[in-house]
Parts: sequence; structure tokens; C-alpha cells
Amino acid sequence: MTSTGPAAAPGIPTRSEAQRRTLTVLVTSQVLSGAGLAAGITVGALLAQDMLGSTDLAGLPSALFTAGSALAAVAVGRISQARGRRPGLAAGYLTGAVGSGGVIAAAALDSPVLLFLALFVYGAGTATNLQARYAGADLAAPGHQARAVSTVLVATTLGGVVGPNLAAPTGRLAEHLGVPALAGPFLLAGAAYTLAALVLAVRLRPDPLLLARELRRSEQEQRAGDAAAPATDQDEVRRPTLVLGALTMVLTQLVMVAIMTMTPVHMHDHGHGTAASGLVIAIHVGAMYLPSPLTGRLVDRHGPTAVATGSGLTLLAAGLLAAAAPAGSVVLLALALALLGLGWNLGLVSGTAMITEAAPLATRARTQGTVDVAIAVAGATGGLASGVVVSAGSYALLSLACGLLALAVLPAVAATAKAR
Repeated sequence: MTSTGPAAAPGIPTRSEAQRRTLTVLVTSQVLSGAGLAAGITVGALLAQDMLGSTDLAGLPSALFTAGSALAAVAVGRISQARGRRPGLAAGYLTGAVGSGGVIAAAALDSPVLLFLALFVYGAGTATNLQARYAGADLAAPGHQARAVSTVLVATTLGGVVGPNLAAPTGRLAEHLGVPALAGPFLLAGAAYTLAALVLAVRLRPDPLLLARELRRSEQEQRAGDAAAPATDQDEVRRPTLVLGALTMVLTQLVMVAIMTMTPVHMHDHGHGTAASGLVIAIHVGAMYLPSPLTGRLVDRHGPTAVATGSGLTLLAAGLLAAAAPAGSVVLLALALALLGLGWNLGLVSGTAMITEAAPLATRARTQGTVDVAIAVAGATGGLASGVVVSAGSYALLSLACGLLALAVLPAVAATAKAR
């Protein structure tokens, strides 16, 4: 059997043909959704701080939209499991668009309660953006899954980098419409998420997960008729790999969200404007996604556990640099956030590869959704705790603690190696 899969059945395209089309559609939707994803990162904490007049709950917006992404991850995973990737991803992005509209309304009405509710709903866009990476791997040939995941992730870079740098112009547009300037990026987010949903709903055909199952059934039928066909364990759950993949992504998400959330607040409190914090976040988001092709090749060549180890060490370096950087140095803060994004990328791609390898097709989407719930909860925890730690201690303390926490992935890798 070649990597293109069976093509004899009428109406079923080859695996390679369908994979090329799937990646093209996913790349388009990710470029759009990346802009929407960046809005909450850039101004969510500042909007809450402006409404509440305190930094104590500045981490709450990040906690809310990551908690919302946890619920959305379950929903998107279950819809995808039952009906395919296309309806699951499209529904997730439309929900994120609704949340963006709610944030704009909350800012116009100066309602913190509505803001927090809307940010919770807005989190569906974040969950969907991450779930799309799994769709890229559904039809990937063996040994090329991490590269397929990385192709989807890197597409987020364009929108993710452009989005934060549109904070100032979208803020002026919002003021022209009679809405507070900090709500401006959510105008962009609403439009971007809506367009991403439309692209997926119209163009993601055939559905990659449903086609992968169909091709899998065809392979099983061929093996059933061939007594000499080798046995396969693709339908078995590989639990040690599954646990390590989940733990890697949970740790990297918690560390990344905690430091990222408070960086704009830290810069604002030390006299930096929205343009400076937007630049730092843009560099951070670029580092989160731009290295993905290289990361994918590293995972496929050297294995996900080696790359997961690199993730923990890179996040430690990011935390140490963020803690040591002078508050007035945009350059050093940008470098620290770039390392933070790179460490997250290494952890996400390696962890995703482990989950894809460990979960059989029959339950893959549901398993992936469950894992992404844990990731979202970790992000919510990091976002909520970050404001409390900075308020009680300092940004440097937060960064140092997060860097040290990231090292926990190293003993996890060692323990999993022994369990195999």
C-alpha cells in the first residue's frame, strides 16, 4: 500500500489529492482566523483594566476566553467526531465571531459583566484555530504528519502578525463608530472569524476526517482478504504517548499564556503605548507560528520527545530573559516573547504529533477535543493566576516561576521513555 491510499472506489479521491486540497483550504482559513485570534491577546487585558481601574483582574480576560475555548474544544471535537471537520470548525469560528460582537457591545455600554461573558464566547475562535491543526494531519502520509500540522500552524502567522499591528487603526475606526478604541481589534476579529467559517463551510470538501475513515475502512477490507497482510496497531490507543503529548501541550500553554497575558500590562504600566505592546505581541505571535515548518521537520526526523525537551529548555530561557529585561527595553522584551512563542511552537507541534500517533481514527476527533480542553484549562489557569502573581509580586517573579515550571516536561519525557 502506498501513501496515496486506495483510489479504486468511485468518487473517492486519492489521499494525496485530498490532502493537497485540505491544506490549501486550511491555510486560507488560518490566515483569516489568525487576525481574529490576535485581537484578544493584544487588548483584552487592557480593556478589562480600563473598565475596572485595576490590574488585579487584568488576567481575567485571558482566563475567560481560554476557559471558553475549553468548552468550545469539547463541542468542536464532538461535532467533528460525529459529522466531520468541516461543520465542527465552521461552527467554532462563527461562535468566535459572535463573541467578538459581544465584546464590542460591552465596550460601547461600559459593561464589565457583558465583556466577561462575551470574552468567554470569543474563546471559541481560539479553540477552533488550534483544532484546525488536527485536520491537517488526518490525511497526511506516515512520517509526514508533523509537517502537515506545521503547514496549518504557519498559516496563522500572517494574520497573527498583522492583527496586533492593526490595533491603532482599528481603534481609530472604533472611535469613529462611537465605540472605545480598545474594542477596535474585535471589529477585525468578528470579520476575520466569519470569513474563516465561510471558507471552511464552502471549500473543505471532501471532509478530511470522513475521507480518512473511508480510506481506512478500504485498507481494512483489503487486509481482511489478504492473509499475508501484516498486523497493525493503528486501532489501539498508545497511552504513554498520549499522556506525554497532552502534558507537553498543557505545560507549554500555561507558561505561554501567563507571561504573554501580562506583558502588555507590564509595558503599559511602564509608559509604553499600544503600538509598542502591539509590536512585541506581533513578534511573539510570529514566533509562535513561523518556525512551524522547521519544527515539523525536526519532529518527523528526530521524534517528538526530543523536540518536547527542546520546548522546555526554550521556555526556561524565555522566562529568565523576561524576568531580567529592564521594563523600558522593548527590544529585550520582544526577544523574550519571541523565545516564549518558539518554546510554545516546539511543544505544540511535538505534542500534536504524539496525540495524532497515539489516537486511533475511530475516536481521534473526540480524543483531540478532550486534550484541547486540558490545554484550554491550563491557559485559563495561567491567564487568571498571572494577574494575581503580578499584583502580589512582580512581572519578573511571574516570568521566573513560569520558566522553571516549563522544565517539568523533562522528567515527563524520561518517565515515558521508560514506560514504553
